[in-house]
Amino acid sequence: MAEVRYRDATRIYPGADEPAVDRLNLDIADREFLVLVGPSGSGKSTALRMLAGLEAVDQGSIRIGDRDVTLVPPKDRDVAMVFQNYALYPHMTVAQNMGFALKQRGVSKEERARRVVEAARILELEAHLDRKPRSLSGGQRQRVAMGRAIVRHPQVFLMDEPLSNLDAKLRVQTRAELADLQARLGVTTVYVTHDQVEAMTMGHRVAVLDRGVMQQVDKPRTLYRLPANLFVASFIGSPAMNLIPSSHDGRSLAFGSGRCAVDPVVATQMARFEATDVVLGVRPQGLALGTAGTPAEVVVVEELGSETFVFVELEHLGKTIRVRVRVDAEYSVARGDRTHVTVQGPVHVFGPDGLRLQTRSEADHGGST
Repeated sequence: MAEVRYRDATRIYPGADEPAVDRLNLDIADREFLVLVGPSGSGKSTALRMLAGLEAVDQGSIRIGDRDVTLVPPKDRDVAMVFQNYALYPHMTVAQNMGFALKQRGVSKEERARRVVEAARILELEAHLDRKPRSLSGGQRQRVAMGRAIVRHPQVFLMDEPLSNLDAKLRVQTRAELADLQARLGVTTVYVTHDQVEAMTMGHRVAVLDRGVMQQVDKPRTLYRLPANLFVASFIGSPAMNLIPSSHDGRSLAFGSGRCAVDPVVATQMARFEATDVVLGVRPQGLALGTAGTPAEVVVVEELGSETFVFVELEHLGKTIRVRVRVDAEYSVARGDRTHVTVQGPVHVFGPDGLRLQTRSEADHGGST
């Protein structure tokens, strides 16, 4: 069993005004692939290093399985870490790099060789075991670093931005390989990235952190469809959700020269707030261009091949705002065109505390679908 449990786990660096990780509570199931994601300074790498034993836990605790490892030295935690820079020994062969940690632990030569060959087969590195790191591609070096972790047969894999040094095409290929490898090995994995696309495509669940505080943890689809607050709404999704300070009349929200309806349960909650204390959230595909709606002007067109994103400017509550609209790749539009924008939904409403107002069905199911 290799569940991981953070309980009010806190890390405060000397001289810092705020915790790097603030009372983190997180349960990671056995065999789960859990991704920690957030911007720079969010505390995600610190949280991972606390689990590895490389950072102290100033308050709270961390458990791996049935063991409290809060004060256990890193070497005794039965975890294996893959770093961003791979940290391979340049004078050693691939086989020697992969087996070095086992040698340090006194594992027999025969057992080391068996485990290295087994890992090399899984990672398709068998033809490279006698080569030095300098003769390998970036993707191959990354797989060697993974092999070094695999041979240890740890309870938990810890990965700190392991793909960040790869080019865009190789990152896409390698993240699919990593997800498949984790599923085949069945080892509990905690993975850190700042790339929310990487997080959404790899994780069974994703934990979003900001300024040391966990904002939401859920399945990728739920994070996208039902963000808990403004930060998650702005961070998850590529491109990001349009977030528009708006006003309400207790039943609907203002958008440009018109209004958009909201769920009746949301409207009841919204009515408790001052008229201008709400934010309208709608993703680019929830807006449409056409001949009806709020007048707008096209200012930027982003053609991505399979789809096009159009930035338009419109008048909203006496100000000029810019929103992004997704249209079909065949849609003909150019900078300077005059058009109209309508809201087709789904629509999200965020209160003055930044939290998203839930429908009754969401509340009944704990916010998830």
